[in-house]
Amino acid sequence: MQGLYLVTPNWDDTARLLDVTEQALAEGVAMLQYRHKDASPELRMKQSAELLALCRRYGVPFIVNDHVDLCLLIGADGIHLGGTDARIAQTRALLGPDTIIGASCYGEMQLALDAQEAGASYVAFGGFYLSRVKQYAVTTQPEILDEARRRVHLPRVVIGGMTPQNAAPLVARGAHMVAAVSGVYMVEDPAQAVRDFNALFLAEAVEEFISE
Repeated sequence: MQGLYLVTPNWDDTARLLDVTEQALAEGVAMLQYRHKDASPELRMKQSAELLALCRRYGVPFIVNDHVDLCLLIGADGIHLGGTDARIAQTRALLGPDTIIGASCYGEMQLALDAQEAGASYVAFGGFYLSRVKQYAVTTQPEILDEARRRVHLPRVVIGGMTPQNAAPLVARGAHMVAAVSGVYMVEDPAQAVRDFNALFLAEAVEEFISE
């Protein structure tokens, strides 16, 4: 797991959602998460099914936010659980060993360690910056990634107001994936934004190769 982790906005316009998502997938996305907190069950089913089909076409893992039942129903590749969601161990038992399970850990190292112990596939820290789409209860400090690099042996995701510019120092501190919503969906050129995010990881790979 490395690169851009694309997360969908709360858009009811399915055609627009699919159009921008495909622009992004065509440029290379590590994972796609469907997150629409305000969708009706019918809209959530329609959008998730169509996004899953799009991800299958591009060979990108498709993650559902929160809704374990929806994950099972459509055969998604994984689920992302927040701090108040079902316990990771219970979800792992239900979905099996091959399902991707992500955990929001905000700015709390103990949550990340607990998630690791419970069988999570990756942990997500944030928000680091002000977000246009989500109000975070805490502001996560970049230094948490230094500790996570030592103690968390899972892929580490950063989230919260991400742009290619402000994500760069977090990738340098050991973030494996950058989760972005507005940084791709709410810019003039989504494809270029994806290329800019992906360039962060190309640069990091070169740095690691030189330092070895």
